[in-house]
Amino acid sequence: MVEQEYRIDKVLFSRGEIAERISDLAGRIAADMRGRELLVVGILNGAVFFLTDLVRRMPEDLDVRVDFMSVSSYENATKSSGVVRILRDIGSSIEDRHVLIVEDIIDTGYTLSYLLELLHARKPASLKTCVLLDKSARREVAVHVDYCGFSMPDAFVVGYGLDYAGRWRHLPDIHSVSAVGS
Repeated sequence: MVEQEYRIDKVLFSRGEIAERISDLAGRIAADMRGRELLVVGILNGAVFFLTDLVRRMPEDLDVRVDFMSVSSYENATKSSGVVRILRDIGSSIEDRHVLIVEDIIDTGYTLSYLLELLHARKPASLKTCVLLDKSARREVAVHVDYCGFSMPDAFVVGYGLDYAGRWRHLPDIHSVSAVGS
């Protein structure tokens, strides 16, 4: 089977738009979490850029801790398989803690739904979600998102942490991607 080649298309969200929106989200989260210790759980690898910028914009007086999980539902495809696998779990207990899951993108909803169910069972004091991109046109599972950066069209995107088969994650803007020859 011949692997499909892809090319970068137009910028959907510029680095300036991303920075502005992340500052807004950080302010809202900080206001909601004031006086509490917040454990921010980033979903690797895609959310690492977003999580880093998000927590750096939170005020110094907010008690923020960071941990990571790694899950897979895409492998090297442009669409989610719908099967979620945990590749790396969080390193500490979340019982009675305020937890914020930070994800790069939500499309079908399977990954975030699975994570919410898994983490709810661990009895956190609160469990909230923050996603950079919401591709609701592809939603197959209803999932509540507490903090959302951008709603986006049904397009495959790369940049600012998002990738295709490991490529283009380093780009500072978020671009749409299309198949070569289409």
